[in-house]
Amino acid sequence: MWRSLRPIGRSDASGGYRRYAWTGADADCRLWFQMQAEARRLNYEVDRNGNQWAWLGDPAAGDAVVTGSHLDSVPDGGAFDGPLGVVSSFAALDELRSRGVVFKRPLAIVNFGDEEGARFGLACVGSRLAAGQLTKEQAYELRDADGVSLPQAMEAAGFDPEAIGPDRERLDRIGAFVELHVEQGRALDLSGDAVGIASAIWPHGRWRYDFHGEANHAGTTRLVDRRDPMLTYAETVLAARREAELAGAVATFGKISVEPNGVNAIPSLVRGWLDARAADQGALDAVIAGIETAARETAAKHGIDLGVVQESFTPVVEFEHALRDEMAGILGEKTPVLGTGAGHDAGILSASIPTAMLFVRNPTGVSHSPAEFAGEDDCVAGVLALADVLEGLACR
Repeated sequence: MWRSLRPIGRSDASGGYRRYAWTGADADCRLWFQMQAEARRLNYEVDRNGNQWAWLGDPAAGDAVVTGSHLDSVPDGGAFDGPLGVVSSFAALDELRSRGVVFKRPLAIVNFGDEEGARFGLACVGSRLAAGQLTKEQAYELRDADGVSLPQAMEAAGFDPEAIGPDRERLDRIGAFVELHVEQGRALDLSGDAVGIASAIWPHGRWRYDFHGEANHAGTTRLVDRRDPMLTYAETVLAARREAELAGAVATFGKISVEPNGVNAIPSLVRGWLDARAADQGALDAVIAGIETAARETAAKHGIDLGVVQESFTPVVEFEHALRDEMAGILGEKTPVLGTGAGHDAGILSASIPTAMLFVRNPTGVSHSPAEFAGEDDCVAGVLALADVLEGLACR
């Protein structure tokens, strides 16, 4: 499975992956998922929001146990973020069948669409739509860097964008969702454990900062006459680092666009996207307020007009304690329980259904990068842990 999936959407230049929603690489990943489902004689279907499902048993029976993750990537992302969860889900089903277990609840494997938000700027679009946390009207406003709207992209890929929206009936059939994911950090490496259980997801969001200045000639405009938004943007990036350090949080300006984007031109507009996360809401609020205050003070000093737009936000997610405790009972009380600053489909769905997560050790802690890695022995340990959890939930 890993060998057949690995080449899809991989860049020869960077070695990373560019599996963006509703593109050719995404279509190839979807075909891969469908083929894996059909090879195992599972009932394959695509829901109204483009999420893929592979069912063992009758979905209408309700109280289903669902596992899976996503197959799309960030720009030049790694091979494990998302795909490890999907591959491990199919492998865990193979393991359970080899054990000869009898399923007492329906089981499904899912591939949620557009989890990373690399193309349209909003993470977890497929699960947000299903859970009613993203309206059809809001989804229709999403556009990529080329101005292509989400419905246009879906239609070009052969899907009906008119059908998107909340999928309460489907979610009501699910009794538990367990997502396996490579750890995005080094907590397991430091503790010496191959697998851990997630406790919570930090509150996190994305903000767009628009710094409006005045375009002018880089060679003839005196420094004192300039309204250069790049200066304000640069000082805001430094402010984000300072505020995050003070609060024990993380804040990152990782994406930028510049107009007119000429080497010999002072910019008229610098647009930067901030990603900020913290262990609790109070700390995150303090970081965001501190960054905006610093940005506005610097903007005023340089004659820059500043606009700040919150593009997405996810509050703290505490995974259901009963499900988490049941998993700990299955895997053993010594299995570490850890929080994470990364968002996931499981976090989005937690407001609608019982959800939980398993993490597989990442020896370097590197993620969202071609250097992302998990050892084969740890990946196998993850599969066996997931199989044990699914057996405990669906077969007993």
